[in-house]
Amino acid sequence: MDTEGTHDAPHTASPPPHGAHRAEPTVPRPAAPPAAPAGPPAIPPPPAAPPAAGPAAGGPETAEPPVLRWLRTPRPAAAPGIWTYGHRPKAAVDPERAPLRQLVSGAVISLLCGWLLWSLLWNNYLGSYWLWPLLLLTPDSWRTAGGDTVAFAWATYLYYGLFLALMVFVFGRLGRWRELARRLGGPLVARLRERAPAAAPEPAADRAQWPELRAAGAPDAADKLAAEARAGRMNDVDVARIERAWRSVRSGTNPLASFTDTVLRHGGAACAHPSGRRDLPGRTAHHDLLAHQVRIGVAPDHPRNPPQHRGAGLALEPRLLGTSLLAVGPSGSGKTSRVLKPVVESMCLQALAGQCAVVAVGPAGADLGPDDAFDVVVRIGRTGQDSDLDLYGGTTDPDEAAGILAEALVGDLPDHQRRGATALGQLLGPFRTAHDRFPSVPELRELLDGAPEPTAALRAALEAAGASALLRELDARTRQSERAGDVGVLLADRIALLDRPAFAGFFDPTGRTRQVSLRAVDHPLRVRIELPERGHAEASGILARLILAQFTECAVARADRSLFACLVLDEAAHTITTEALRGLQRLRSANAGVVLTLRALDDVPEGLRSALLGAVGCRMAFAGVTTWDGARFAEVWGKEWVETRDVTDRQIIAVSAAGKAFHMFRQLVTGKAATAKAVTVRTVERERWSASDLANAVPPGHAVLSVTSVRGEHAPPVLVDLGK
Repeated sequence: MDTEGTHDAPHTASPPPHGAHRAEPTVPRPAAPPAAPAGPPAIPPPPAAPPAAGPAAGGPETAEPPVLRWLRTPRPAAAPGIWTYGHRPKAAVDPERAPLRQLVSGAVISLLCGWLLWSLLWNNYLGSYWLWPLLLLTPDSWRTAGGDTVAFAWATYLYYGLFLALMVFVFGRLGRWRELARRLGGPLVARLRERAPAAAPEPAADRAQWPELRAAGAPDAADKLAAEARAGRMNDVDVARIERAWRSVRSGTNPLASFTDTVLRHGGAACAHPSGRRDLPGRTAHHDLLAHQVRIGVAPDHPRNPPQHRGAGLALEPRLLGTSLLAVGPSGSGKTSRVLKPVVESMCLQALAGQCAVVAVGPAGADLGPDDAFDVVVRIGRTGQDSDLDLYGGTTDPDEAAGILAEALVGDLPDHQRRGATALGQLLGPFRTAHDRFPSVPELRELLDGAPEPTAALRAALEAAGASALLRELDARTRQSERAGDVGVLLADRIALLDRPAFAGFFDPTGRTRQVSLRAVDHPLRVRIELPERGHAEASGILARLILAQFTECAVARADRSLFACLVLDEAAHTITTEALRGLQRLRSANAGVVLTLRALDDVPEGLRSALLGAVGCRMAFAGVTTWDGARFAEVWGKEWVETRDVTDRQIIAVSAAGKAFHMFRQLVTGKAATAKAVTVRTVERERWSASDLANAVPPGHAVLSVTSVRGEHAPPVLVDLGK
């Protein structure tokens, strides 16, 4: 069955990896009442082995498999960037809502006042006026000797009860007892609800019963998958992968009969990834593959955070990364370990589910995941490698290859980029026509240097092929190389950085090595590329620009954009150019995105710093950024209207002798002069996060994150605790 880049895996006798979620709540959590405080659900680790299917013989029924609890956990709609798995939305904040401390003190004072009044009335300290209604409504004969004392006693107790109820009502309204009870009782009820066993969902609404398959006429496949889940033979990757295959059936790409047959034969292993893997060797972050999210931290209860974000988990997902993410922070601030690694892990899991293609690029030693988590690992400059990088991005168009290569070689010099693309095109086109391939790095260097023998051999091959148009291109290149200031000299110097003994076995276009082309991002591929950082810093910069240029070109040129394509580039210094920014902006409509990290914005040319922050939709400033970097973030995040209170103390000057004496006595007792406070309330415009706050008020292990979705939804900057 064609499942958009996946194929059916053969049935294996060994059980697949299990654990629907790396960490799952104990029970499904219903949405809490609006007054309940929001916060991340408790997440215990998954069981080491899958539970047996059904109850054991003569024993109690086993626990429900984690995948069923994961499927049934609610995921309410939330603002962009909020972790929706088990999320409990907060009610809108009432600006006139009284503080809890004020409610408690008011209730206690009103209770004491009511008690005091009742005591005074009961002991006749205030006279018997409050008994006049009782005396007026009862006969005098009940109160005389020999009267009906029993009836009068009942009437008296009834009157006392009504009067006491009236006092409770009056003082309860004054003390706002009802609001206090609601404020204190809401969280208590929400704990009680969490501990209560959740009712089993109806079959039509139970995702574990695959209702969409049943409604579309595939009940046999739904029964098979439901049985696999109950037996613990499925995990979250299996569910996401089969749902992806089912979407291809609904769109008309694959027939229903083929899908049903594949599911009935292979169960939870149906439509497997080409690698045959159904999970990663190990997970370090919390993932929700139904919502395509990875959790990166929690928004603390900070006054700068929006009320609906406080206490909620924060997550990243393709609809946010499709606008690209820029993370800026010094070394050791947690960019790689707490953001990039979880994002790469999430993209790899989604690639196994047939939903994503990921390319992770970083210097040698960067912890972007183990080798087993990727399909291909390219270590440039390391001997004994069986994988190579295609220098030309898998294209057969000489002009496209020349533009990509010129961006890599001289993209950091805007005045030379266009001339460099023209010069390279004058050589790549003739060489491909003559040899049916593009030149290797040594061959290209010789041609750019204007060596006579390679140029003469290329001219002879073109004459033999009768390619007169390409001969004119080669002659034009020869004439330009004789002029002073020819860009070919600069290109030759830059390409010489890749023509080193350490790279002798790389960038070979002859087909003797297994070359990785970024044109394969239309398949669920997992690639990690290690750049030679030590001793080859300039070569690493060229290769990073090359990979970024290839990715932006190939992602936009895809015919099938159903897969999300993600490039993760760790330490993207000296890779941001004018053409790179244009490419980033085109990725939003191509279902692709780039994740970039920088130690500081100083690694970007000064004229492009503001443009970079404007080109990406998700921005992240880590603890330790400088004030001048913080000023750039503060500028792009803008300002907001806030209410400020100015309190001033004015000394009270007494006129009378008694007043002066009282003020003197008060000053002797308290040590302070008698003053009166004046409060001025104003609405002013203030920066959401100032440069000073970003540089000095962000605690270690925290970052400030703002996100934007590809649909234009956005969330204000939120302080994130990356350690939770």
